[in-house]
Amino acid sequence: MIPLADESPKGYTPYVNYGLITANILIYFFWQQHTQVFVYTYGLVPARLFSPEYQPFSFLTVFTSMFMHGGLLHLFGNMLYLYIFGDNVEYTLGHVRYFFFYIFMGVFAALTQAILAPHSTVPMIGASGAISGVLGAYLFKFPTNRITVLIFLFFFIDIIHIPAIIVLSIWFVFQLVNGWASFVPGMQGGVAWFAHVGGFVAGFLLVSLFEPRRRRGIL
Repeated sequence: MIPLADESPKGYTPYVNYGLITANILIYFFWQQHTQVFVYTYGLVPARLFSPEYQPFSFLTVFTSMFMHGGLLHLFGNMLYLYIFGDNVEYTLGHVRYFFFYIFMGVFAALTQAILAPHSTVPMIGASGAISGVLGAYLFKFPTNRITVLIFLFFFIDIIHIPAIIVLSIWFVFQLVNGWASFVPGMQGGVAWFAHVGGFVAGFLLVSLFEPRRRRGIL
């Protein structure tokens, strides 16, 4: 099930969301080097983050890793979700608050995964954690919005419109199940599932704290 579109606010330009998408794309093509050394340097490595030896740069990788991706498919999938769901959340919070919300979600999600696997030497990269926070916020604020999705069922392919609560609930359950499965020996894989879970839960629970108390206009 692939989301294609949603009910977006009319007459509103989500400048920050566009900026985040642009930044991720530009960084992938013009800054990120797809070498093991580069990924280990700028990716978030939990064992290095929680090392008893002081490494001043290690915490900054929480931020640098948030704008790196493991391949074109990884980048495209993340940016598709951010493009579809981010504009509504930005409309709700306002430009400035949305930016800080996005960054906070990314940090919270990354630390959730790192704390659960503090000795891992596998670098974590990707915007998925921050975007998961956006999805959680979207579910809280727009559960009845109709989402246009492309579905595959064996040889059956169709485009349907279903409420966000169904789309995002299925997405969350998938992350949660795979997260628990990752604790099974031999099933670890290479996805930081609990970064997705942590970001989604945080976005759902905390979005109201970022929302302006009096919406006199979009900030």
